Amino acid sequence: MIDEIDRVLITRDEIAEKIRELAARISDDYSGKELVLVGVLKGGFVILADLMREISISLDMDLIAVSSYGGGTKTSGVVMLIKDLDVTIENKHVLIVEDIIDSGLTLSYLVENFRTRRPKSVKICTLLNKPDRRKVDITVDYTGFFIPDEFVVGYGLDYDNRYRQLADICVLKPEVYGGGKADK
Repeated sequence: MIDEIDRVLITRDEIAEKIRELAARISDDYSGKELVLVGVLKGGFVILADLMREISISLDMDLIAVSSYGGGTKTSGVVMLIKDLDVTIENKHVLIVEDIIDSGLTLSYLVENFRTRRPKSVKICTLLNKPDRRKVDITVDYTGFFIPDEFVVGYGLDYDNRYRQLADICVLKPEVYGGGKADK
C-alpha cells in the first residue's frame, strides 16, 4: 500500500493542530447554543470523532450517509440519501462535519435538506477544501486546509474503500486510480 502513495500532503500532527483550532473556534461561536454535529459518512467519521473530543461545549451528534460517487472517482451529480438522521434538528444549530468538499453537490443537497427541518442555523465544517473544483456555490464556514486538485486519501478519505486508516493525508499515485487530476 505504501508504494501506491505519492507523498504525504498533510501530516497527522498538522491535522491534530488544525482540529484543535477548529474546535476552539466552534466552541466560542456556539457557546450557550444547542449544537448538533452531523458527520457525513463514511469519510467524515474520523474528523467528527476527533473534533467533538476537542470541542469544549455541550453538544449532540449524529451521522448521515449520502452518496454521489457510486464506485468511481467522479461525482455522478446525483446525491442519494443512504442513512438519515436519528435526532431532530428543529430549533437547533446544525454543523455539518465533512472530510472533503470539492464539487459541493453533496453539501448543497444536505444544507437544503436540513433547512426544510427548521433548524436555527446550518453551517459547514470541512477538514479539506478544494474550491477550484466547485460546481455549485456553497459557503464553507470552517475550513481546515485548502488543498490543490490532487487525489487524496487517509484520515477517513478513501479510494475504493481503501486507505481510510492512514493517519496522514496522502496523495495517491495517479496510476492507482487511473487518473490525472483528482476527481474525488
